[in-house]
Amino acid sequence: MVSSDEDGGPADDETFHPLGEQWQDGLEEALEETDYDAELGMEMAKDAMRVTEGELSEAEFYDRYHDDVVEEFGEDDRPMADEIEADRAEGRLENTLSALGMGEDSRRGVMKKMGGAGAVGFGAWTTANADGDGPDESLAAQDEEADEPDDTNGHGTQWGMALDLEYCDACLACVTACAAEHNWEQGANWMYVLDYEDDTTSDEFVNRLIRPCQHCTDAPCEKVCPTTARHTRDEDGLVLTDYDVCIGCRYCQVACPYGVNYFQWDEPDVGEDELDEDHVYDARDRPVDSRGPRGVMEKCTFCATRQDGTMGDEMVGTTACEDACPPEVIQFGNMNDPNSDAQRYIDNVAKNRTLVQIDRDLPSPEDVEEALEDEDDLEADDVVDAVEDFDEDLLTVILAISILEERGEPEGPESSSLAEQEAATIELAELLEEQGLDVEGEDLLVDLDLADEPEEDEEFDGPSETLAQEQLEEFGGTPHSRFKLLEDIGTDPNIVNLGNEPGPDAEQIEGPVAYDDVGQTDNRKDVLDDGTVGPDGPSF
Repeated sequence: MVSSDEDGGPADDETFHPLGEQWQDGLEEALEETDYDAELGMEMAKDAMRVTEGELSEAEFYDRYHDDVVEEFGEDDRPMADEIEADRAEGRLENTLSALGMGEDSRRGVMKKMGGAGAVGFGAWTTANADGDGPDESLAAQDEEADEPDDTNGHGTQWGMALDLEYCDACLACVTACAAEHNWEQGANWMYVLDYEDDTTSDEFVNRLIRPCQHCTDAPCEKVCPTTARHTRDEDGLVLTDYDVCIGCRYCQVACPYGVNYFQWDEPDVGEDELDEDHVYDARDRPVDSRGPRGVMEKCTFCATRQDGTMGDEMVGTTACEDACPPEVIQFGNMNDPNSDAQRYIDNVAKNRTLVQIDRDLPSPEDVEEALEDEDDLEADDVVDAVEDFDEDLLTVILAISILEERGEPEGPESSSLAEQEAATIELAELLEEQGLDVEGEDLLVDLDLADEPEEDEEFDGPSETLAQEQLEEFGGTPHSRFKLLEDIGTDPNIVNLGNEPGPDAEQIEGPVAYDDVGQTDNRKDVLDDGTVGPDGPSF
C-alpha cells in the first residue's frame, strides 16, 4: 500500500479535498463502510488531483497504484492504463527493431504500419513469422484499422454550459425538471441551486451558484475508477458512468472536487420497468442515463441520451434543466461551436441577456405591420404610439442588436434558441425599415444614442457598434465576474459561470424557495444522513 512519502504522497492528517476537512472526513467515513480499501481510495483521490494540477504525471500515478489496484480489484482498467502500456510497448518495440539492425527510416515504416499497436501488434507479427506465414496479413489488417477516422474529441463536440448566476431567481425549476427526467432519489440531487454568504464578493447581486456536474475535460473521478465505469465519451466529452460496469467502490466520489456524485443505497423508487430504455442506453448501448440501479454511482449526465438523438433530433443540444429555466440563465451547447447557445451567451452576455429579456415582449411581425399600415414617414414616436407595449427602450435595443449582427444561424443539428431569438429581433428591425422607419438615419440613431452626432462640416458616420454595445450593457448589464469553479486545480470544467465568484469562506444559506416546497430535498442540510455524504454541507 502506498503511504505518505517525501515526494508529496498523501499524508494521513492532511486535508486535500477542495471542499474542506468536514467534507473529506465524511467521504473517508463513507468509504470505510464499503467492502473496498478506504485508505487506497483516499490516497488515489489526492494524487488524481495532483495529476490535474500538473504535480504528478499520469504515468507516475499509474505506476504508483497499479499493484495496489490489481490486488484490491483483480484488474487495473483505469483509463490511462492502455495508453501508458501502449507507449511503453512501442518504446520496447522500437528498441527491439534497433537491436535487429534496422535504420531509423525502416523503424518508422514498421511503426507506422503497426498503427501504434505496440506489444499486441508485435506479438502478432512474431507469431506469424514463427509459423512461416510472414507479416503481410496482420500488417494489412492493422493498416485498415489505422485508416479509420479518428473520433477523439479534439476540436469536435464538447458539451458544456454557460450559467448566468446574476439573473438566476433560484426558483428550483431546473432541479425539479432534472428529477422528473432522470428519476433520481430524494436528496441525490444531480442539480443544485445554492445561495451563500461571502464577505469577499459584491452585494450588487445575490450570491448564488448553480451546480450540476462540471463534465471536466481532465476529470479526477475518471482517473481513480478501476473498472472503466467512469469514463469520458470520446465523441462529445461527456463524463459518464456505465451502470453495468460500476462496482460501487465510490472512489470517484472522493476524487470529485465538486461533490456531485451519489451512491444508490437502496432499490430505486422508480423501478427498472418504469424507465424508458431510450433514456437509459446511449448510442453505444451502454447504460449511462437516468437513475442508476442499487449499488452504483450516479450524477448529472448532461442528458446524454438527448445528445445522442434517441429522444428525438429536436432534443439534441438541449437539457432538461435548460428547457425548464424560466429566466433562461442555463445555456447549454457545444463549447467548440461559436454559434451554440453557450458560446453565444459567453461571447456577449449583455446582448444575449437583452435577447432573453425582450423575447416575451416582442410584438409579432403581423401586429407591427397592422399597427403601422396607415403611417407615413415613420419617426420613433410613431412606432411607440402605434404599436402596443412598444417603448423607446425596446426600439433602442432592437436596433442595437441589429447593428451588432455578426453571425447567422448555428451550424450543426443542435438547438440554438439564442440564434432564433436574435433572428426574430433582426427581422423586426428590418420590418420597421420596410414600414418607413429610417433605421440608419442620423436623427433617429443620434436621438437613441446609437450614433455619434457629427461635428460641424463632418459627415455622419452611421451607426456605432460601440454605442450599440453600451446600450445593451445598460439594458442587460454585465456580469461581475466570469469563472470556472476550482479552475486552478486543472480539471478544465466545461461550465462557465457569470456572476459573483465565491471566496474560500463562503457558507451556504437558505434560498428564496425551499426545496421542500417543490417536492425536493436539500440533503446538505437535514436528510439522508446515513445515505449521502456531508449532511451539514461543506463550505465552498
